[in-house]
Amino acid sequence: MKATETKLKGCFIIEPEIFEDERGYFFESFNHRAFCEAIGREVNFVQDNQSFSKKGVLRGLHFQKGEHAQAKLVSVLQGRIQDVVVDLRKDSPTFAQHLSIELSCDNKKQLFVPRGFAHGFLTLSESAEVFYKCDNYYNKEAEGGIKYDNSDLGIKWRLKNSDIVLSNKDKVLSNLMDKF
Repeated sequence: MKATETKLKGCFIIEPEIFEDERGYFFESFNHRAFCEAIGREVNFVQDNQSFSKKGVLRGLHFQKGEHAQAKLVSVLQGRIQDVVVDLRKDSPTFAQHLSIELSCDNKKQLFVPRGFAHGFLTLSESAEVFYKCDNYYNKEAEGGIKYDNSDLGIKWRLKNSDIVLSNKDKVLSNLMDKF
């Protein structure tokens, strides 16, 4: 496994070692010991989540507040997504900066998102199945979100706004500066 830290401290792109031959491929999608060694810290995941989305569906930008904050390890089982994270750590030199990366079943990359980040993704393929591990349990009272098209963030989404599909909950999210 190869772990590459991004411009956002603590956020890593994880690339597994893939063994391919004429039959197909094999790789370890998660190995706790190797993962913790690769990112240089202990993370204990307690919850797995999976979603299926059609093309143009944008889920996010979501986060959990306070003691319910979650670190995530995001991967794609089928399809392609634009995965986006925003640093919400007020004391971070990259506060309010974002990272955008394509995750797919073909590239098999994963993104480790530490606590203190908002996370969202846009489905680029006809459909996508996204799987992610969380190091803390979901708590409805601690959920928060930021509007995906907040001009303060400058995120360049890979589909036109007219092609993006949002949940009713995501349509009414506020801007980043309204939260912090």
